[in-house]
Amino acid sequence: MAQETLRPGKAATARGLLSYFKWAFIVTALGILLGAWLGWVTTGTLAGTLGIVFICSVLAVLEISLSFDNAIVNANKLKDMRPEWQRRFLTWGILIAVFGMRIVFPLLIVVVAAKIGPWQAIVLAAARPEDYATIMQDAHLPIAAFGGAFLMMVGLSFFFDREKDIHWVRWLERRMADYATIRGIEVAVVLLVTIGFSRLLDGADVQVFFSAAIWGLLTFLLVEVVGGLLDSNQKSANTAAKGGIGAFLYLEVLDASFSFDGVIGAFALTQNLLIIAIGLGIGAMYVRSMTIMLVEKGTLNEYRFLEHGAFYAIIALSVVMFAQSVIHIPEVITGLGGAALIGISLWSSMRWNRANR
Repeated sequence: MAQETLRPGKAATARGLLSYFKWAFIVTALGILLGAWLGWVTTGTLAGTLGIVFICSVLAVLEISLSFDNAIVNANKLKDMRPEWQRRFLTWGILIAVFGMRIVFPLLIVVVAAKIGPWQAIVLAAARPEDYATIMQDAHLPIAAFGGAFLMMVGLSFFFDREKDIHWVRWLERRMADYATIRGIEVAVVLLVTIGFSRLLDGADVQVFFSAAIWGLLTFLLVEVVGGLLDSNQKSANTAAKGGIGAFLYLEVLDASFSFDGVIGAFALTQNLLIIAIGLGIGAMYVRSMTIMLVEKGTLNEYRFLEHGAFYAIIALSVVMFAQSVIHIPEVITGLGGAALIGISLWSSMRWNRANR
């Protein structure tokens, strides 16, 4: 009888969790159908169609595994935003993430790298996908340096915080919180890491890597400054603005930095830009659904170390992006490494909850 009384509650909980992923399931079905249609049009065979559907599915899984920590960081920022800005990010922000970063961004890279117009880049992607993929691969060095510097600033800023009083790896995080009183310590750490990796490169690659990393660092600082100025203008007489347009811009740049690795890694599976957009777009919708679930269910408050695992994963990803300027690191290792850190932090949170009921 006890088991029977528990079942409806568990079923309701399962239905509640699945409701967050309704739109992700719809987009998945539409994406698979679009992939199947594209496969049939381009190959005309059942085997070719199934192959493209399989690639779309693998790309979706790749995006989810690489961006799970992105969902946690998004939720960390969104929980402090005003409701109207939460809605704007989860509607307009996801459109920018799916269409902007998964379609427009790869085209812009080719436009800048090949010094051609946007229309020529579209024609190149459609008519000569091999050349398009080569240009994207050649642009990997500055992209890795830019994204690595930006993400490292994101991760370090979480730990170098004098007001941070919840520590997972206590011996390390307590020291980092104490050192937060030193002005610009995060910037110094990023610059030292950048110099260290730049010494592993030769020739013109050194300047390209260092310049891109500096731009990544400056972008983080500029987003912080511009966001603070914009949000300060929205303050009312009695209430401070909480996460307005400044936080929105921060989250968009953050999503862009997380997308670098997935977009570049996707070209190892296919050179068709539309297939890449379908697969990564499906994955982005699951990231959005996970973000909403984390915010509305208060998961970050329930599992106190989950944020720590996500930010450790971000720092690890930034180091991997720097290291990819020297050696190739498979995306599956990146995804599994981040998932492992988040999983360990979740397990530690559950242990802490049991010990402190």
